Amino acid sequence: MHVLLSLSNEEINFLQGMRILNNFKSTIVKFVLAFVLVFTAAVAVESFSTNTNTNNTVQAAKRKMSKAERAAKYWIAMRESGGSYYARNGVCYGRYQLNIAYLHGNLSPANQERTADRYVYGRYGSWVNAKRFWLAHHWY
Repeated sequence: MHVLLSLSNEEINFLQGMRILNNFKSTIVKFVLAFVLVFTAAVAVESFSTNTNTNNTVQAAKRKMSKAERAAKYWIAMRESGGSYYARNGVCYGRYQLNIAYLHGNLSPANQERTADRYVYGRYGSWVNAKRFWLAHHWY
């Protein structure tokens, strides 16, 4: 048995408008949730890759260097600055002639050593590889 409701045109228009509004709200909510999900995933991936690279570089910089590594590091220091922690050439500074921005205002020998190790292990994987690159290009 069907019950017929008698609705005015005004009431029908109102209900249709509410249905359209509800559909619109539903679509907006889905869009916002999708955006948040994509943004969260992107941040998580970036954070993971940054932490992995940083951890690998820091671990490499803290490891004990072999005789060949120490020799290559010394060789580069002598070619870049004559071994001086105070040498300056344009925007490059110190024993390893690092871009001064890499030192973040701390020009101490300890920070130069730490920063040079991070740079070399991050870019070349070892001081020996950095020396190889230097020999081919006269910079590292």
